[in-house]
Amino acid sequence: MPWRKPVERLRTVALIALLIALVPVRVTEGETQSAAPPSVPYLDEAARAGAEFKRLHSLLVSWRGDVILERYYNGRQATSLANIKSASKSVISALVGIAIDRGHIRSVKEPIGGFFTDVLAGEKNAAKRRITVQDLLTMQSGLETTSNRNYGSWVLSRNWVHHALNRPITSEPGTQMVYSTGNTHLLSAILTRTTGKSTWQFAQDVFAKPLGFSLARWPQDPQGVYFGGNDMLMTPRQMLAFGELYLRRGKFENRQIVTADWIDASFTPHAQSNRERERQYGYGWWIRDLGGQRTYYAWGYGGQFIFLIPNLDLVVVTTSSSEVSGERRTHLGTIFDLVENLIIQPIAAVADR
Repeated sequence: MPWRKPVERLRTVALIALLIALVPVRVTEGETQSAAPPSVPYLDEAARAGAEFKRLHSLLVSWRGDVILERYYNGRQATSLANIKSASKSVISALVGIAIDRGHIRSVKEPIGGFFTDVLAGEKNAAKRRITVQDLLTMQSGLETTSNRNYGSWVLSRNWVHHALNRPITSEPGTQMVYSTGNTHLLSAILTRTTGKSTWQFAQDVFAKPLGFSLARWPQDPQGVYFGGNDMLMTPRQMLAFGELYLRRGKFENRQIVTADWIDASFTPHAQSNRERERQYGYGWWIRDLGGQRTYYAWGYGGQFIFLIPNLDLVVVTTSSSEVSGERRTHLGTIFDLVENLIIQPIAAVADR
C-alpha cells in the first residue's frame, strides 16, 4: 500500500530525533483538523495515511491530555454522529460499574435470576439463573450467541430479552468466552429494571452530563429497552472524552464518575478470545499489545475504535463506515497498522527520552 513507505521512514533515527520537538496544542470545539505544527512529521504521515482510507471518517489522537491530531475524512466533520457499533459495549460496562457503585446492583457476582424471574422460572432454567453480571460483562454467560449467524433472527424477534435468555446453554457459565451482543443487551435491561430509568436516561445523567455533553438517543428493542452493546451514537470528540475518562482512572475535573477499582477490573483479562491467542477481554474492553505497549480498546464493527495506552498517556479514536463491504477486513488491518506504526511507536520513542 502507498502509505507503508512513510511507516518505514518513521523507523529511521533521524526522523525520531525530530519528534522531540513535538509541542501538543489543544484543539477548540469546531476545528476540523489538528493544530499541531507542521514540523512534526509523524503527525503529517498519520493524517496522510488516513486520507487514503476510503472507509475512514475520523482520526483523533490525544497525548498527555492534549489533542495533537484531529482529522475528518470523506465528508465528515467534528459534529457528525458516528454509529459506534459494538464499542457501545464499553460504555454499557461503565454504566454497570456506576450502577454498582450507586447500589442499584449489588455486585458483579449477583446472579441474573432475580432480574428475570418472569423468564427464568422452573428447574430447566436453573443454570441460566446462576449466570452472573460478571459473566455477561465478560462474554462468558454460556448462552448460545445472538451474534453472527444468529443476529438477524434475534433483532427481528418480538422480545429481544426473552429471545436471548431462551437460547440454550452451550457451556458452563463463567468458563468460556462466546461473543454475543445479547449479553450486553441483558445488561441494558438490568440497568433499566434496577435504576428506574431507561439506559439512555441513566447514561445521560451519570455519564454524559458530567462529561459536559448530551448523549443522542439510539435504537430500542420492541419493549423499549435501549440497545445494549450496539448502535450507540457519539461524536468522535465524545468518544475521546470517554477514553480520557478511563485513562484518568474515572475522574473528570476532580469528580469521580467511574470508580478506579472498576477501571482496574475492566482492564484485567477475564476471558481469552477464541479467535486470536494474543487478544483477551475484560469488562467490555479488548486487551492486546500494540507497538510493544499494553493496549485496551473499545471495538465496533467496521472500524469504530477507542484505543487506550496508559503507559504513554495516549488515546486514539477512529470512526469509519459501518456498511458491509469486502474492504472491511482490509480496512481493520490498516487501522491497526496506522495506530501501531504511525502513532504508538513514534510517541513511545519520544516518551522514552
